[in-house]
Amino acid sequence: MRGFTLLEVMIATAIVAVAVTVLLGLGNRSLAVHDRLQQTTRATILAQGRLAEIEVAARNENSRQDESGDFPPPDERFQWQSVWLDTPLPSVRRIDLTVKWGEIGSNEAVTLTSFVRDSSSL
Repeated sequence: MRGFTLLEVMIATAIVAVAVTVLLGLGNRSLAVHDRLQQTTRATILAQGRLAEIEVAARNENSRQDESGDFPPPDERFQWQSVWLDTPLPSVRRIDLTVKWGEIGSNEAVTLTSFVRDSSSL
């Protein structure tokens, strides 16, 4: 009966160590991607809600000015900014709403765009 030599055991151990290291790295990367996707999804949901509020306010109060602010807890890490822009159609204005989060200088952001008809032109 023949056994394994020390060299064979060391090579097998090295291969297993490399494989485990790679798998742990992939696991960590997967967790980071999952966290980023959660943040992006949450920012998109917040942006949709805030954009709907702005659209309703624009129709009811005719308030069409650039604004910015923070979301209340538990979403205080997200900030929003709305920008009103003219379009080629005089009766339509464009709203760009951006939700940002993360460290200052390396913020990640989601931007949604909507169009609102000018009620004064009806």
